[in-house]
Amino acid sequence: MSKIPLAGVIGCPVAHSRSPVLHGTWLRQYGLKGHYVPLHVEKDDLPHVLRTLPKMGFVGVNVTIPHKEAALALADTATPMARAIGAANTLTFDDGLIHADNTDGYGFLRNLRDGAPAWEPTNGPALVLGAGGAARAVIVALADAGVTQIQLSNRTRARAETLKAELSAPIDVVDWSDWALAAQDAALIINTTSLGMAGQPALEFSEGLFNPRTVVTDLVYTPLETDFLRQAQGCGCVTVDGLGMLLHQAAPGFERWFGYKPEVSEALRAAVLKA
Repeated sequence: MSKIPLAGVIGCPVAHSRSPVLHGTWLRQYGLKGHYVPLHVEKDDLPHVLRTLPKMGFVGVNVTIPHKEAALALADTATPMARAIGAANTLTFDDGLIHADNTDGYGFLRNLRDGAPAWEPTNGPALVLGAGGAARAVIVALADAGVTQIQLSNRTRARAETLKAELSAPIDVVDWSDWALAAQDAALIINTTSLGMAGQPALEFSEGLFNPRTVVTDLVYTPLETDFLRQAQGCGCVTVDGLGMLLHQAAPGFERWFGYKPEVSEALRAAVLKA
């Protein structure tokens, strides 16, 4: 009798993760044998845990904050995308080896194309707000898609300059005090910060900021419609919420671990939003 595949998400903390609901919904929908569980792992325990999980029947795991960079370093092999981003969010265990990938950029682009099908990389500059891990994935994905001008703005300019130096992408750093000016000419604006998330400070900007030809997306999905997106909609912009990125980034790992290519549907969105 073949083993029932096990997978999960590793983080610290991890109780807030919606990934178990997401993967569990797919497992039930497709009638597949398997389990997906949250795994709280402390930083110092990560190397031992990653070598032990395959012996327990795990076929792979997702990795979230604060372990993404360490997971890449511990992997035996890695995809070019994971190397370019400098972090891993998806690990697959096979023949005693740890294979690392990063599907965050893939998830971002799939969500963007679903929500704004008219957007093209050649439409004009992309403005990225924030210089954390999510920004890394977004920038690499945009450059890989063919965007030739990426403007990066972060509350701490030095962090943005560091990110520019580390990534092979056409990045121009913009002072945080000037991002509203850059927004006027941007074809795409992405908020990758936590500003505007429930329990976090608001992302401050003036009303009437947005050019109606601009596509605006926010990686925050709690709330699903942030003030940032609401104001953009009021200016006539096409807007894309952040939930789809979470859903799409999960699909490649699910297919590798459970052997079935899942669909990102409205029913799935509803199930994850209820979590």
